[in-house]
Amino acid sequence: MTVFHATPVSRLVIALGLLAAPVISPLHAQTHPGQAALVREVARDTGKNPAALNRLLDGATKQQSILEAISRPAEAKPWRDYRPIFMTEQRIADGVAFYREHRALLEQVGQQYGVAPEYIVAILGVETNYGRLGGKYKVLDALVTLGLYYPPRAKFFREQLKVLLELPANHLAGPLDTLLGSYAGAQGWGQFMPSSIRDFAVDEDHDGRIDLRNSLPDIFASVANYFAGHGWVRGGPVAMRAQPDAAAKPIAVKDSKPQWPLEQLEAWGYAPLASANPGEPSSLQMLDGATGPEYWFTFQNFYVITTYNRSPLYAMAVHQLAQAIDAGVQQADATQ
Repeated sequence: MTVFHATPVSRLVIALGLLAAPVISPLHAQTHPGQAALVREVARDTGKNPAALNRLLDGATKQQSILEAISRPAEAKPWRDYRPIFMTEQRIADGVAFYREHRALLEQVGQQYGVAPEYIVAILGVETNYGRLGGKYKVLDALVTLGLYYPPRAKFFREQLKVLLELPANHLAGPLDTLLGSYAGAQGWGQFMPSSIRDFAVDEDHDGRIDLRNSLPDIFASVANYFAGHGWVRGGPVAMRAQPDAAAKPIAVKDSKPQWPLEQLEAWGYAPLASANPGEPSSLQMLDGATGPEYWFTFQNFYVITTYNRSPLYAMAVHQLAQAIDAGVQQADATQ
């Protein structure tokens, strides 16, 4: 064995080396795949405590039922089966009653943001049956499951999980690990994803907190602000039935974004069943209705609804429910 006798110089070198060496703490044993990298990113971007972030994620549970639910979305149904889910007499009647009960606030918010109030109500009716069905899953469980265990859409849901962890506490209805929502991690009466809370949610009642579960002013204004922020046209059309002639040009559309002036679609053989501005930017949707194909001209406001949920079936359900609610409110007013 060689014995090393430290000289004064070598002792100084050793001491300096110890001072320069990084302090290494024991690594956190991640509970979920990718957790360590996620915590590093959130801590770097927000300054939040990594230990606290790890405690939150350690408490989240992968839910097999969520993975099963996302594999069979309702939007996979044809229109003839999808429409009856939302266009029921009870949901329409409840929407009319809800509108009339909260009319002053709804119309004030609608005027403020330029969004027809019946569409705010219809979103709440389709999403949560006017706040009755906010979801049974822990939002944290849902986003951990889909962001860290569901490769087909992991990029999107991991980003939503990151945003959720980064949101200030006063942007949420309660402690993060107590929030309940849909299997996709949406929360509140309007079922906002974390990025929508970050970008569009509003503290309309000015109490210092955005509460999408308990504050109707915040709920209504957040939905309206979302629509306005995505280009809702005040007083603009949403959708209109079209009648194709025998020689109508087949048209394939990849989404609902308006692509042609209405008069171009007319020239291709699709006649509007109501009066409309021939220069209105439009698109065309064909839905499998109960009695056969249904053709619809759709406009910018329809496209805005599809940014909430990209399915044209969803947007059409919101549109038709809104129309039915508006008609019901007008009828109730007329009989008073």
